[in-house]
Amino acid sequence: MQLIDTHTHLYLPEFDIDRDEVVDRAVKSGVVKLLLPNIGLDSVQRMLDAENRYPGICYPMTGLHPTSVKRDFSGQIDKLLLLTKNHKFYAIGEIGIDLYWDQTFINEQIAAFKRQVAFAIESDLPVVIHSRNSFPEVFHALEEFRGSGLKGVFHAFTGTVRDAEKAVGMGFKLGIGGIVTFKNSGLDKVVKEAGLQNIILETDSPYLAPVPYRGKRNESSYLCIINNKLAELSGLKEDEAAAVTYASSVELFGL
Repeated sequence: MQLIDTHTHLYLPEFDIDRDEVVDRAVKSGVVKLLLPNIGLDSVQRMLDAENRYPGICYPMTGLHPTSVKRDFSGQIDKLLLLTKNHKFYAIGEIGIDLYWDQTFINEQIAAFKRQVAFAIESDLPVVIHSRNSFPEVFHALEEFRGSGLKGVFHAFTGTVRDAEKAVGMGFKLGIGGIVTFKNSGLDKVVKEAGLQNIILETDSPYLAPVPYRGKRNESSYLCIINNKLAELSGLKEDEAAAVTYASSVELFGL
C-alpha cells in the first residue's frame, strides 16, 4: 500500500529535532511522497533544503499564503513566481483567503489569490487553496476562471456537503486530513457524498493531528489513520482506498 501526503510543512522548526526520523517513519508506513506547500519568502529556502535532503520524496510548491499577505504582497509574489523559471514546482500553493485571524487585508488577499490563480493557469500547474472561514469569497473569486482549465485542491476541507459539491463541480479535489477523525466534524457526510474519487489525502503537519494524536504534533506517518477512516466511510479495504487517492494525487500534481 502506498500513500501520498499532499500537504505537509515538513520544513518548519517543529521538525528540526527529528526530521530524518519523521521522514523514515512516513516511508516505512507507506507514505512515499510528501508535497510541501510554501508560506512566503522566508520559508522558501527551508522548503528547498528539504527537497534536496529527501530527493524523490519531497516535492515543493511556490506561492504566498493568505495570512502572509500584507500591503506589499505584489513584490513578494513577483519573487516567488519568478522561482519557477529556474526550479520545478508541482503546484502554486498554498494560496487563498483566510478570514479567521484577521480581515484587515481582505482586498489584498483576494487580489493576491486571483493573481496566483492566473499564473497557475498560465503555467499549467494545480493550485492548493486555503479557504478558512472564506468559502463564499473563494468561490466568488474563482468564478472568473471557469472554463480556463484550472485544477487543484481545497486544502484542509472543512466545508459543508454543498460546499463540497460546488468545489467538485468546479473541477477541484477535496483535501481531507485529520479533522475527518474528529467527533462531530461533519466530514463523514462530505466524504460519503463527494466520493473517494474526488478526495486526496493530507496531514497539514505539524498541525491537525488525527485522533488519537489530536492536540499533538502531526506527522506524515499518521496519514495511514486518515486513509483507514476514509476506507471505513467508503466501504473499501484500506489498500483499495489508498490506491484511489494515490492515483488522484499523482495525476493532479504530475508526480
